[in-house]
Amino acid sequence: MTFLALTLLLTARPALGAAAPDFTLKNLEGKEVKLSSFKGKTVVLEWFNPECPYVKAAHTKGSLVDTAKRAQAKGVVWLAINSGAAGKQGAGLETNKKGVATFKLEHPVLLDETGVVGKSYGATNTPNLFVIDGKGTLVYRGAIDNSPDGEGKSPEGGALINYVDQALEDLSGGKAARVPETKPYGCSVKYGA
Repeated sequence: MTFLALTLLLTARPALGAAAPDFTLKNLEGKEVKLSSFKGKTVVLEWFNPECPYVKAAHTKGSLVDTAKRAQAKGVVWLAINSGAAGKQGAGLETNKKGVATFKLEHPVLLDETGVVGKSYGATNTPNLFVIDGKGTLVYRGAIDNSPDGEGKSPEGGALINYVDQALEDLSGGKAARVPETKPYGCSVKYGA
């Protein structure tokens, strides 16, 4: 991605505290999923690429192993989104179905092959996570945690912090996310031209 493309992508993203962009995407079974249909619920968006080494590490050893399952048990909606263009690493229906099986995911993976939704959020990496409160407001964006190896074994500052868990805990306590934004790490989102 060129510097100009990255700059345009980042300037298009919604501000924290602003309304999260609505979207409709199809899941791996071909059913449409509309973000606004979850109004009143907390939603986590996880930018996903089943072939990205960081996504693999996070889903097999790191902070994404059970975060979605724990969040869903508390009523949080968790949606993975793959904004990879056709022919790019990790893109395509069958590749994503295989990823769901490999990582034993219990939440939907939505396909955004045009990249429109990813760009509307300013998603730059996989994994890149966004937390939206029940009013539809974007309250967190960034990394899953502070361990840029994806495995949770090298946390910056010494102690592992799962930023999504922290934001969800804050929201459930009626507070603002204590850390509303972090720098995501991982593979670049494989947008088309």
